[in-house]
Amino acid sequence: MTTCDLSNKKCVPCEGGTPTLTNVEITKLLTNLKEWKVSSNYKSISKQFSFKNFRQTMEFANAIAYIANKEGHHPDLKLGYNYCDVLFTTHAIDALSENDFICAAKVDLL
Repeated sequence: MTTCDLSNKKCVPCEGGTPTLTNVEITKLLTNLKEWKVSSNYKSISKQFSFKNFRQTMEFANAIAYIANKEGHHPDLKLGYNYCDVLFTTHAIDALSENDFICAAKVDLL
C-alpha cells in the first residue's frame, strides 16, 4: 500500500470495539507516509510541518480542518507562528487505527 492508496481511502466510523492495529501493522503502514513518527507507546503518529509565516501556518491548519471534518476523524494540532504539529490517534479506542494513516496520507498531499 502506498501513500496514494491510503489517501484514496475513506475513514470508517470507529467505535470502542474497533480492533487496534498491531505494532507490526503500524510499522508497515508508517513506511507509506513521509516522515511521520510513531509514539513510543504505539498509540499515535505525529509530524511537524514548517512554514515561512503565520498566514501559511493557518492556511495549512484550515486545510487540515477541512479534511478532518470531511473524514470524520480529527487530529490534535499544536501551532505557532511558523509551525504546525499534527498528531493522529483514534480517541475511541485509545490507539491507532487505519483512519489515522488515511488522514495522515491526505495531510501529506497538502
